[in-house]
Amino acid sequence: MYRFLLSRQWAILTLLGLVMIPAMIRLGFWQLHRHEQRVANNKIIAAALKAAPVPLEAATRPGFTVPHEDLYKAVTAHGRFDTAHEVVARHRTAGNGGGERAGGQQIGYHVITPFVLDDGSAVLVNRGWIAGGDDPTAFPSIPAPPAGDVTVQGRLRPDETTSATGIRDTHGLPRRQIMLISSTKVAGAVPEQLVGGYLEMVSVAPAAGHAQPALVPEPDHSSIGPHMAYAIQWWLFAAMVPVGWVVLLRRERAEVLGRRTKAAEEASGRGPDGDAGDGGGRPAGGSATVAV
Repeated sequence: MYRFLLSRQWAILTLLGLVMIPAMIRLGFWQLHRHEQRVANNKIIAAALKAAPVPLEAATRPGFTVPHEDLYKAVTAHGRFDTAHEVVARHRTAGNGGGERAGGQQIGYHVITPFVLDDGSAVLVNRGWIAGGDDPTAFPSIPAPPAGDVTVQGRLRPDETTSATGIRDTHGLPRRQIMLISSTKVAGAVPEQLVGGYLEMVSVAPAAGHAQPALVPEPDHSSIGPHMAYAIQWWLFAAMVPVGWVVLLRRERAEVLGRRTKAAEEASGRGPDGDAGDGGGRPAGGSATVAV
């Protein structure tokens, strides 16, 4: 009855199903892990935004790698801005630094200004977003920060990398333009020793009396994304594979039974309507003509 399972077609179909089931289950768990990471990340961000700021010197130092648990930690720093070594990060939009305050989806720059601390070291400060000019090769006009000694409050961020951000670190850029905000990559252009990571500026005191770059709004920590829904979908797909295999099996079995029944009827001399003949083609129930 089930000899058809040994056919090449069914062997390929069965093998494909056996490969697809674990693959889909694995993809479901991958999406589940991404969901769990998103939830855990949201908790870290929410706790960091609610916490009281700490001195920058207590959170990072030269050569330090900002750990994930310190993501967006609120810190304060006292010193002065070094605009002579200011750079801009290219191809930045409100989406990767914004809200409507930071220019919507218009492409522009993030202003990265070294901030010299009281101990002589420095930290990169992302002062916010500005619109791009007509000439992408020219250094844009940037509003000056407050002069003299000031106190900056910001969110601590780890140095950007291509693997973490998806931003390609393009070489041969115009002067004073960068792709990744990274203390290690900017270190050669700044005379002071840079601490690890950088700050997203939240406020500065005393404040500047003129227009400034649009501050980078705080990160969203309420959305969990579609990862859980994707995980459930993959698991449903995995469950549908054996169900579909059984449906096809039953259909093939019904076709085999149909062919065997038809063959048996033809072998026994039954017509399509189930009436048996006399083996010579005459109806079994008819009257015979006797030759005299």
